[in-house]
Amino acid sequence: MSFSHGAKDRLTRHDLGRFPGDGLFDRLGRTLADVEVLPRKELYEAWEVARRTRRRCRGGRVVDVAGGHGLLAHVMLLLDDTSPDAVVVDPARPPSADVISAAITNAWPRLAGRVRYDTRPLDDATLTADDVVVSSHACGALTDRVLDAAARAGARVAVLPCCHDADTCDAGPLGGWMDLALAVDTVRALRLESRGYRVWTQTIPDAITPKNRLLVGIPAADSPSDAAESGAE
Repeated sequence: MSFSHGAKDRLTRHDLGRFPGDGLFDRLGRTLADVEVLPRKELYEAWEVARRTRRRCRGGRVVDVAGGHGLLAHVMLLLDDTSPDAVVVDPARPPSADVISAAITNAWPRLAGRVRYDTRPLDDATLTADDVVVSSHACGALTDRVLDAAARAGARVAVLPCCHDADTCDAGPLGGWMDLALAVDTVRALRLESRGYRVWTQTIPDAITPKNRLLVGIPAADSPSDAAESGAE
């Protein structure tokens, strides 16, 4: 049986051998397989979103909106230790959050005390221009709220949208040419650009998720030249 990166089955100790290397991703895979609480697709989603975001957005406090157990926040810190800390903003914090955070912190003690959880709604969170706001699969119009909140603060932002809804998401005049989801995400990219952002549109592998469009924005005044951008492995 093939090992699908997009499956919702939990990683288990039977999967430890699938992560044999000494690199960061394999070490993280073994750490999470050992605790047996994480759907495997979430490992691959978090990794792909974080490493693409870190190629554009270095440093700053990480704000992981609708972050659930906070894996994306942890991976963002692992990929760039110049970020001082991270906050996971999610009113519905799952029980697995503590298990996952403890496992990662035990493996990388430098993260101890640097990831906290805020169960207040996004509207009650305080964002600053130094933040890097990320959100993986914030459902429907929540993605728009994330983009709006980041833009109001002048923060850098990266979102992987999902659950596009004709009643709550804006497709603009593009619905006659594009499917709804693509129209909505196109309007989001253009709207963010109109607010003074430099925008990148990318995808993560569709074998992980069909909702794989990643939108990254940096205030144009803060955006480095392409030649100056650093990568994240």
